Amino acid sequence: MSDVNASENEWFGHPRGLFTLSMTEMWERFSYYGMRAILLLYMVAPIAAGGLGFTDKHGNSILGTYLSSVYLTSIAGGWLADKYFGLRHSVLYGGILIAMGHFSMAFPTIGSFYAGLVLIVLGTGLLKPNVSSIVGTLYRTGDPRRDAGFSIFYIGINTGALLAPLVVGYLGQKVNWHWGFGAAGVFMTFGLVQYVFGMKHLVPAEETKPNVANVVAGAEAVKEEPLTPEEKKRLWVIGILFLFSAIFWCGFEQASSSLTLFADRMTRLTFFGWTFPSSWFQSVEPLFVILLATPISILWIRLGRRDPSPPSKFAIGLLALGLGFLLIVPASAMAQSAGIRVSPLWLVGLYFLHAVGELALSPVGLSTVTKLAPRRIVGLMMGCWFVSLAAGNKVAGYVGGLFSSYPLPTVFGSVAAIALISALILVFLVRPIGRLMGNVH
Repeated sequence: MSDVNASENEWFGHPRGLFTLSMTEMWERFSYYGMRAILLLYMVAPIAAGGLGFTDKHGNSILGTYLSSVYLTSIAGGWLADKYFGLRHSVLYGGILIAMGHFSMAFPTIGSFYAGLVLIVLGTGLLKPNVSSIVGTLYRTGDPRRDAGFSIFYIGINTGALLAPLVVGYLGQKVNWHWGFGAAGVFMTFGLVQYVFGMKHLVPAEETKPNVANVVAGAEAVKEEPLTPEEKKRLWVIGILFLFSAIFWCGFEQASSSLTLFADRMTRLTFFGWTFPSSWFQSVEPLFVILLATPISILWIRLGRRDPSPPSKFAIGLLALGLGFLLIVPASAMAQSAGIRVSPLWLVGLYFLHAVGELALSPVGLSTVTKLAPRRIVGLMMGCWFVSLAAGNKVAGYVGGLFSSYPLPTVFGSVAAIALISALILVFLVRPIGRLMGNVH
């Protein structure tokens, strides 16, 4: 490919396909985070207020099961993409199922509610791991833009996550819960339309010719080759980072469980006399991510050889997560002991630290998997990676269920301690993990 043609197929110094995928993920995440912002509140709201009247424990249990299932099905979604559908078509089919799920939840029946959750779980399992895998294929091996590309991709994710609670949260809490669920389906449909028009840009940067043809046809062939010793070492690295990723998401996903209830019941929700929806707090962390994503991605590039290794960035992420929960401990003590609503700035500070942690860990984790996983099983390994989010979300639901039965300083303090200790352990593992990674950075 000539330099001219390469330039024409780039977007702000990155492959044009990155724009298509970023927009697809933005609208998919809009639908996901919008529905997630009101899901627990809808389940625990009294029946007289249009909710399901579930207890905090029951609602959090369903929330944790749903959120973990969303990522657990990523294994099957990655395998189906590698074996049968191909990455591109898996994303398309997944998006269709997700839209159907949100529209199902727009109907006010318990049957359509559960049917919608199932459809969203199946659809996200097909879409989520494979859209991230396609991002990895847009860059050649050793391309220094890869980590920055995933950070830009993350801007799309968090733009959707920022806007979703503002729109869906307002409709759900101020108008009608089911209007909120339906809006999520509408915007997922927007994402599908632009994805179909942009599929022509999703051409891998390097593949053997047969594989390129298969990707375009949507039926990638997986060669059953044994793993080399080097590949086995790299898979061990993915496994180790998987454990620390699960710990991170266990704390981070309190945003949809215990922190949602803390915002709704113990935080001031007035601004110049106007009461805003508590779900709007879930837009704060994505806003910080958007503001910080570009500076941090530029920082990684400018550091060059001094750029921290993936395990080092994971340690930074866990440190920021722990500090965020440490910050909220005194606020939860004041709110619970005195029975008052505390300043919104406590949650704003927590979400700032969590945004730093997310940017240090999540896009780097996605990028690292695409670099370490053998090309022939990259979809499957990305699916396995999302199981760490599944585990974290399930535990997050369990912890959220303790909201009404345990002192909140104890709950939040325990999460902080686990995150900080994990960060310290990982610091000591940086060099051993680096040796297993070999020449992959």
